[in-house]
Amino acid sequence: MDLSSAKVGFIGAGNMAQALGKGMISAGLLKPNQIWANAPDDGTLDAWKKWECNVLINDNTKVFEICDIVVLAVKPNLFPIIVRELKSCKGPENQLVLSVMSGITIADIEKGLYSKVSNLKAIIRVMPNTPALVSAGCAVYCLNEHASCNHADVTMKIFESVGICHQVPESQLDAFTGLSGSGPAYVYMAIEALSDGAVKMGIPRPLATQFAAQMVYGSAKMVLDTKRHPGSLRDDVCSPGGTTIAGVHALERAGFRSALMDAVEAATKRAQEQSAHK
Repeated sequence: MDLSSAKVGFIGAGNMAQALGKGMISAGLLKPNQIWANAPDDGTLDAWKKWECNVLINDNTKVFEICDIVVLAVKPNLFPIIVRELKSCKGPENQLVLSVMSGITIADIEKGLYSKVSNLKAIIRVMPNTPALVSAGCAVYCLNEHASCNHADVTMKIFESVGICHQVPESQLDAFTGLSGSGPAYVYMAIEALSDGAVKMGIPRPLATQFAAQMVYGSAKMVLDTKRHPGSLRDDVCSPGGTTIAGVHALERAGFRSALMDAVEAATKRAQEQSAHK
């Protein structure tokens, strides 16, 4: 499959789909006329029209029938409705189905889309996250047995247009949901709390939030760029008897690290429950 000449269709055209569409266009992977976006007529398609992509209103079957790559980007609760519409459709021979639906397994998609085992096609399940909206996302993906190395390469190109991307076993996707999928919410809470602390100490709110966010961004960049252990970088900031070690002690006393570990574990277990109770 050659991505540069492929037709890519989105079933569900909301925030994540828009991030991917914009990313592919901005990276020069696709031209707007190679992209089809399908959604209800509720304003979701306005951005796609602005980019001069092809837009469809509630026509999932056409997307499936004409597109080489179909991205399932609907809410998980809509999956049963979507597959009922698509089960009798026949797409292009080497079609790739990409799913960004949380909690919907590869086996669910295979069973839902294809009535016969002999009809199975390439399916890749992806767990992205919302920072893809600002081209700073991280995504993991796993393949079914019909997906080739070429399909994997195409998936990497799509998701690397909005961040980083790695292949993992499907058994790890729930844990990545708890870490990188849900993780932005944990970081937003940390930024908000840091800003609150600064306001309490007399700093104006706009400046407090800006500096808290920039500090988190800069600290993350230090970890990524230096490839040093976070604990080692923390030690660089902690002078003996200084202000930082006093603050670190307060965080340890409050169970800061345990709370974050518990959050990842709780979100992972919830993702596992969602997969098991569809």
